[in-house]
Amino acid sequence: MQKIKKQKSRALPLMCGLLLLLLQLPAHAQVNVQTNTVSMQQYLAAVENNSLDLQAQQELIASARAGISIAGVRPDPQFTAGIDSKEMYGPNKPNTATTSIAGIAITVETANKRGARIQAAESNVRFTEAGVSAYRRQLLSDASNAFTEACRSAMSLARRDSSLNAMRDIVKMNEARFKTGDIGKQELVQSKVEADRFAMDVTSARADTINAEAQLSNFLGKSYQEIFADRKLDCSYQQDDVIADLATLTRQALEKREDIQVARSASENAKDNIELARANRWIDPVVNLGIKNTPRVNAIQNASGTVTNSPAERSSPLSLTVTIPIPFSRMQSGELSQAQSALTQAQLQLRSTLMRAETEVRGSYLQYQAALQNIKNYKEHVLDDSDRLLQSVRTSYRKGAASMLELLNAQRNADEIYQAYLQAEATLAIARIKLQQSTAYQMK
Repeated sequence: MQKIKKQKSRALPLMCGLLLLLLQLPAHAQVNVQTNTVSMQQYLAAVENNSLDLQAQQELIASARAGISIAGVRPDPQFTAGIDSKEMYGPNKPNTATTSIAGIAITVETANKRGARIQAAESNVRFTEAGVSAYRRQLLSDASNAFTEACRSAMSLARRDSSLNAMRDIVKMNEARFKTGDIGKQELVQSKVEADRFAMDVTSARADTINAEAQLSNFLGKSYQEIFADRKLDCSYQQDDVIADLATLTRQALEKREDIQVARSASENAKDNIELARANRWIDPVVNLGIKNTPRVNAIQNASGTVTNSPAERSSPLSLTVTIPIPFSRMQSGELSQAQSALTQAQLQLRSTLMRAETEVRGSYLQYQAALQNIKNYKEHVLDDSDRLLQSVRTSYRKGAASMLELLNAQRNADEIYQAYLQAEATLAIARIKLQQSTAYQMK
């Protein structure tokens, strides 16, 4: 009892000293402790801000918005100016005046063509925005899967490295037991061979981890190190479970899914294109307003005083004409047939997308629930039982009550179970992401 009290009395000043040391840490050091990892949310935010593919897609929206301005352009008026008549025959030159003309022609659009063009351009903007939104969600989904795989690979490497260290401890113990004569050389060699096999597994797992981390750069538009330096992935993220029922998720998916929004926007744009095609079938008259100027012609007399030409005063007549095309080209209705076919196709695609969405929601929901139940079983039963069995066999082996083969089987079984657990964790994360994508459900 006195010994225990002495140990407690020594530990208390040490703990107080550590507490004071932590309190004296500068603020920037505390921040570095908190920010030396990268969470999935931070990684996805970086993907959204730096992805070159997403930036290229967003240019489509800018181009579509510019189409509204283009659609609002009215036909340019045409200005005409020149010489209407000029006498080229020499003998008549003194008797004629050069007539000049000036005029302007304005095309009058009928059937509200400009309004139909603007409406079609605006619906095209909505269609493009929906497409870019769907691309963004798919990009973030793929990036989330890459982050999940990188975490799984890193945790798998850590487990294999831990198993290797445990096997090396067994080798050291067997070397000591071999020197005392407790085991034979064959068992020592077997333990060394198995340790080498574990080391090769670690080498392969390390290569897989490096490759998985390298894949993260594909979504960033630049290298991972350029954005996050040497910060490691935070693989301890926790996401809320889905608490909505299947009916609620299905209803939300039919309202907010990006691919459904794209299909609906495509249908609306096809309807507007039909209206534009109908408006374009109306002919547009051209109003021509012109003026002709003929200068004054002075009298010319011969030697006897007789007028030899036809004198005239200055003339400036105004003309107004309307040109109406004869619509022989409207005898065919190919553009209407094409627009109607595009609308039918868009409506069928919308129905197909709605049906596929319902099926995907049900499937992803069931997969998520199954993955969630598997993780629950692993955490409540399988992992603890596997670890207890492994520790029991290790203890028995140290006491000589278990063989090397039993130890190796227990180690392999425990590793396989843990690797299966890591894969189940990744499967759950992917199922959660897929459910979020298929239902537009906002999860933390």
